[in-house]
Amino acid sequence: MADPSSYRPKPGEIPDSPGVYRFRDEHRRVIYVGKAKSLRQRLANYFQDLAGLHPRTRTMVTTAASVEWTVVSTEVEALQLEYSWIKEYDPRFNVKYRDDKSYPYLAVTMNEEFPRVQVMRGHKKKGVRYFGPYGHAWAIRDTVDLLLRVFPVRTCSAGVFRNAARTGRPCLLGYIGKCSAPCVGRVSAEEHRELAGEFCDFMAGRTGTHLRRLEQRMTEAAEDMEYERAARLRDDIGALKKAMEKSAVVLADATDADLIAVAEDELEAAVQIFHVRGGRVRGQRGWVTDKVEEITTGALVEHALQQLYGEETGDAVPREVLVPALPDPVEPVQEWLTGRRGSGVSLRVPQRGDKRALMETVQRNAQQALALHKTRRASDLTTRSRALEEIADALGLDSAPLRIECYDISHLQGDDVVASMVVFEDGLARKSEYRRFQIKSFAGQDDVRSMHEVITRRFRRYLADKERTGEWTDGTGATDGMTDGTGVTDGTGAATGVTDGADGTPAAGPGEPSASTLTEDDGRPKRFAYPPQLVVVDGGAPQVAAARRALDELGIDDIAVCGLAKRLEEVWLPDDDDPVVLPRTSEGLYLLQRVRDEAHRFAIGYQRVKRAKRFRSGPLDDVPGLGDTRKQALIKHFGSVKKLRSATIEQICEVPGIGRKTAEVIAAALAGAAPAAPAVNTATGEIMDDVEEPGKTPGSPGEPVPAGAPDDRRGLER
Repeated sequence: MADPSSYRPKPGEIPDSPGVYRFRDEHRRVIYVGKAKSLRQRLANYFQDLAGLHPRTRTMVTTAASVEWTVVSTEVEALQLEYSWIKEYDPRFNVKYRDDKSYPYLAVTMNEEFPRVQVMRGHKKKGVRYFGPYGHAWAIRDTVDLLLRVFPVRTCSAGVFRNAARTGRPCLLGYIGKCSAPCVGRVSAEEHRELAGEFCDFMAGRTGTHLRRLEQRMTEAAEDMEYERAARLRDDIGALKKAMEKSAVVLADATDADLIAVAEDELEAAVQIFHVRGGRVRGQRGWVTDKVEEITTGALVEHALQQLYGEETGDAVPREVLVPALPDPVEPVQEWLTGRRGSGVSLRVPQRGDKRALMETVQRNAQQALALHKTRRASDLTTRSRALEEIADALGLDSAPLRIECYDISHLQGDDVVASMVVFEDGLARKSEYRRFQIKSFAGQDDVRSMHEVITRRFRRYLADKERTGEWTDGTGATDGMTDGTGVTDGTGAATGVTDGADGTPAAGPGEPSASTLTEDDGRPKRFAYPPQLVVVDGGAPQVAAARRALDELGIDDIAVCGLAKRLEEVWLPDDDDPVVLPRTSEGLYLLQRVRDEAHRFAIGYQRVKRAKRFRSGPLDDVPGLGDTRKQALIKHFGSVKKLRSATIEQICEVPGIGRKTAEVIAAALAGAAPAAPAVNTATGEIMDDVEEPGKTPGSPGEPVPAGAPDDRRGLER
C-alpha cells in the first residue's frame, strides 16, 4: 500500500487548466482516468488526509504509485480524451458498463451494391444503417417478414446471391414476392437501392408518407376496377400497420429521443435505455456496472452517454436525450453530443407530460434489471459459499454462518414503531421464517432500546422452546408469552410475527409468509428453536451493543453479532472501537448488504401497513365483535357516524344483522367516544357535518391524506 504523499506533485507543478489525469500503480498500469475543468483543484482533492476520503477513493490513491496529466484547451476535448483513454486502458477503478447481453440490431448494408437486410450483433460497421437494438432476434425477423411484402429487399447471404446469379434462378423469396430478385436482374441496382432506402425511411419512423402513397394507389386501382391489384395494396397496407403496431406510440409528437434511466445502490448501478424514433420505441438496451469509485447519478449518466455515443455520429445521436440527472457541468457534455450529431442536441430532465411518464417506465425497467442481476448473482452456489466464507474470515467466526438473522427498526417520527427479522439460510432468503414485531413496551423513538427489546423477545422464545423440548433445562429460560408469528400477544399486548389479523395486523401480501406457513400440521404454533450463527442489525455501534447486551442478559454467548452501517457500508462488532471494512468487491459484503436491505424492506412495509390502518381507524373500530360487514351495513343505513351516534337502540336494531345486545354495545361505545369537531370546507367556509367517510370521524387525527395530496411524512420514515 503506497503513501499518496510519496508521489504527490510539488506545489505549482499542476497547471490550473482543463485536462485529463491518469493514476498508475507500481507496475505502470493505469488504474484510474479522470477529467477536470481545473487539474490543480481536482488533483488536490486526492492528496488530502486519508481519513477524509471516501473508502473507495482511499483504496485507489493508496494503490496508485504515480499520477500524470495531459492539458487540453476545452472541457469538450477533456471529455473526448477521457473516453478514449478509458477504452484504451480499461482502468480497474473507473466505472465500466457491461452489457448483460449482446443485443441484436436490424441492419441494412447500404455500403454494398445490392443492400441486404439482416440481423447483426457486435461492433457497428461503417456504411451500415442500424435500427434497434431489440430484445430478441425473433422480434426483428417478425418485423422484417411483414415489411418484405411492401419493401422486397434482398435478405440472402452473399453465397446464395452469387449462386442465384450464376444459375439464373432466384431463391424462394423471389418466387413468392418477398424479394425483388436483383440477383437475376428483375430490378436494377439503382431501383433496389431506392427500395432499401424506403425500407430504412419506414424503420426510421417516417411511416405516414408510405401509407398515404399506398392508400392513394389502392383507391386509384379500385376506381380503375383493378380489384386484384387493389386487394394486394390493401394487404400491403395491413402488413405495414401490423408492423407499426409492434411498437406502440409513446410520444404523440413523433419525437426522436433516447431516454436513459439509472437504478443504483451503494455497490452497483443498472442503466436502461429506450430508443424512441418517430414517437415509437424502436429499441431497448441495458447495462450493469460496479460502482468502483465514489460517483453521483449525474456522473453515472455522463459515463453512460460516453459509452452510448462515443462511436456514433449523425442521426445515431438523436435530437433529444432525456436523463434522470444532468452531469455537472452539463455544457461540455451537451456540446460534445452536438459535435457527434452535427446539429443541436437537447440534454435535459423531463418534468411533466408523456416524456416524464415514459421516463418513469424506463426507471422501473432499470430497477427490475438491477434486482434481476442481484438475484442471478445471489443464486450462484459457488458465489454464496465464497460470500459465507468471507464473512466468517472477516468476523473471526469458527465456521461459515449458514443461518443469518437480520433485524431492523422502522417508525415514522416515533409513531408506529415496528421491527422486522429476516432469515437467510445458505445465503438464500427463507421467507417462511420472517417475523415482524410491534414495539409497545415504551413510547417514542429509541432505536437502541427497540433493538434490545426485539432481540430479547426473539431469543427468550428460543430458550423457552429449548426448555419445552428438553434440549435445555436450566430453568431460567421461561417464556414471556411472546408469539412466534401466530398473532397471539404477550402480556404487554405486543404482537410479533406475520399474522393473519388476530392482532389487527393484515395478513402478509404476495410473496410474504402467511399465518398458515407458521403452524405445525396439528395447528400449534411452529417451534422457532433454531438459533442463527450470526445476528446482523441494521445500524452501527450503539445497535450492535444493544443486541449483544440482550444476548448476554439471556446467557447466550455462542451467537455472533455484527452491524452494517448504511452510510459507508462498515461492519461493526461488539466492543470494537473501529469497524471492519470489507473490500468493495467482496461477495461477503454483498450478501450482508442484501440481508440488511431485505430487513429494511420488510420493516418499512409493515410500518406503512400499521400507519395506514391507524389513519383509517374510526369510533366503530373500538366496538368489540363488530366486523367490517356489519360496520358497512350501519354506515349504509344511517349515512354517517354522527347520525348513528344520535340514533336510539331501537333504530340501531333495525339494521340487518344487528341484535339488541350488539346495538346496546354500539350505543355505549359511541356515547363514550368524544364527538369530533365539525368538518369545514376551507374554500367556502361551509360546515360539512353530514359528509363523513364510512366509519370515519372527519377531522380526526387519523384522517388519511386525500388522494393526490403530498404526504410529507413519508420522507421521515426510517
